[in-house]
Amino acid sequence: MPVEQLIPDDVAGTDQEFLYTLNFGPQHPATHTTLRLVLTLDGETIVKAVPDIGYLHSGFEKLGEDLDFNQYVTIVDRMNYISPFSNEVSWHHTVEKLLGIEVTPRCKYIRTILAELSRISDHLLCVGAAALDLGALTAFLYAFNQREKIYNIFEAAAGQRFHPSYSRVGGLMADLSSTVIEMIREFVKTFPPAHADVVRLLNRNRIFVDRTHGIGVLSRAEAINTSCSGPIARASGVVRDLRKDEPYLAYGELQNSFKVVCATDGDCFARYLVRMEEMVESINIIKAAVENIPSGPVNIAVNDKMTIPNKQATYRSIEGLIQHFELFMWNRQWNPPVEEVYGATETANGELGYYLVSDGSGRAWRARTRPPSFIHFAIFPELIEGHQISDVPAVLGSLNIIAAELDR
Repeated sequence: MPVEQLIPDDVAGTDQEFLYTLNFGPQHPATHTTLRLVLTLDGETIVKAVPDIGYLHSGFEKLGEDLDFNQYVTIVDRMNYISPFSNEVSWHHTVEKLLGIEVTPRCKYIRTILAELSRISDHLLCVGAAALDLGALTAFLYAFNQREKIYNIFEAAAGQRFHPSYSRVGGLMADLSSTVIEMIREFVKTFPPAHADVVRLLNRNRIFVDRTHGIGVLSRAEAINTSCSGPIARASGVVRDLRKDEPYLAYGELQNSFKVVCATDGDCFARYLVRMEEMVESINIIKAAVENIPSGPVNIAVNDKMTIPNKQATYRSIEGLIQHFELFMWNRQWNPPVEEVYGATETANGELGYYLVSDGSGRAWRARTRPPSFIHFAIFPELIEGHQISDVPAVLGSLNIIAAELDR
């Protein structure tokens, strides 16, 4: 096929005779086998980029209309599979908003602690993989060493490392044991030196800085107009964090334990710096929460009929057995109002929201999601135009696109 037929008609200001089309991914290592970019090149300069999604399609939203409020937690785990518990918190935050449930103080603190561990895990992968894509292998190994410790904590708490499925409507699968609490305390002590190692490796690394500084600049106005959130928006000077602006769980009580990290340059290096500092703030939140965690149950009272009763109540009381049976077989205990609701939380990549329409049954009539990666992948063409092919891994890595959030 002649080259001219592969060139988009809307590429102006260039001699189309010398333009070429290049498929970047999904096989390219920097796209992690799940992202595809169609690049139009003038030499090695990118004049147009078209993101092509659909390589990890799983029908997440329609599954939310087929599974009940507890079953669906196993699906949201697999949306952002780098920090799955954050997805669980967002989903059940929305469901509990619909049902009018206020979880117990202990549950709020445990969810907050595990959500912040998930944020650290997500940022570690983003920073480590972004550095790896630019040739810095050591930082990648240091980051993943710490992620293994976080996986160990989740495994001890929920029995699963990668997709914990630990949250439940009105509470959690189980309380944290004293062993898990000690593992969290140990992580809080050992993480700062490892974080400092990555800082020393990358912050003044000439190659890393040259490859990221001034690359993929997103202005504050553009970040607002394109609905960016999370570290990407904050790296461009947008001071917005749902943990501060719309507090949920224990964040309202922990307001003095952390600050919102922002930058103004809006480039790849600024997004890296924001994520690095956010990990420090997450440690501060975990430290404050784990030392002030309230006592008491992690689930709302059994007589509220909303939560799964514990094993002892199920096996030793007729009320617990009936409640367990009706929740699992018929979803009879959930009687949500017939209305619609939107709930959102601040995840590692930004605002993750769920929109539910209820028909009064134990499952959503309509379930929709607002994933940050879908928003951020859409701005990639604006950030990369005029840059070189070698800048694609830097910009893509700084956006931290999780492909499972793209395909609904």
